[in-house]
Amino acid sequence: MSALLPIKEVEKPWGKDELPKPFTQRPGQRIGEIWFEPPPELPELLVKYIFTSEALSVQVHPTDAQTLADGLGKQGKEECWYIIHAEPGATLGIGFIEDIDGETMRHAALDGSIEHLLKWYPVKPGDFFYIPANTVHAIGAGVGLIETQQNSDITYRLYDYGRPRELHLEKGIAVAKGETYADKYHWHVAERETATLVDNTLFRLDQLEGEPSAEVRARYGSGTLLVIPRDGWARIGEEEILPGGCGLASSIDDVVFAPEGLCLITQPA
Repeated sequence: MSALLPIKEVEKPWGKDELPKPFTQRPGQRIGEIWFEPPPELPELLVKYIFTSEALSVQVHPTDAQTLADGLGKQGKEECWYIIHAEPGATLGIGFIEDIDGETMRHAALDGSIEHLLKWYPVKPGDFFYIPANTVHAIGAGVGLIETQQNSDITYRLYDYGRPRELHLEKGIAVAKGETYADKYHWHVAERETATLVDNTLFRLDQLEGEPSAEVRARYGSGTLLVIPRDGWARIGEEEILPGGCGLASSIDDVVFAPEGLCLITQPA
């Protein structure tokens, strides 16, 4: 069985007509997301690339506890974004400029002013953002990023710039926090830096230059993980995984990393 995960290209109204290398697409498509389909051995996480030519909806995700209480099972969604491309002026909207209550949020969602209440962060390649559940957020135009998330498709849209898609005001406002976004959740990662990006009760995510340290190997242990090369290659068994791909490894010790390569690895906590 191949270690390379199948790719799913997802058309979006805010997607791009032309994707950056190494991705290709058929003419006439507006691809917004490229998913690596989660394997049966590791269903908890979803990794995808996102490319935008227009702003995404203003949205929010629930926690596991909230979806369990609603009878939806464990379907909460926390995610993180690693910026790999940003056109001039590209921004992300995360949290609010100042705290607001639910009624203010409702009126702002209905009249479209909610986008002006969000705090918009200018972005450049290497910027990293962790998005806790209940955080109101939106990805602006001209952004390319790698998203690692809990594998859930529950998204509550609060505002969608007049696009003809369903909104979820009641459910969204019920879980949304009208708060500012904490500085501890975002920072810049140096281009060739080895760094732990996420290590919490849901999942871990590391960037590696070359081979992992003993400390990283110990944290990942003998657990299954996903390997996402960004520069150079990673080898799982006899199979080479290249940028634009994502591989499944049964253990970090089963992966050979390019000596001067750059790679993301992730696994459930």
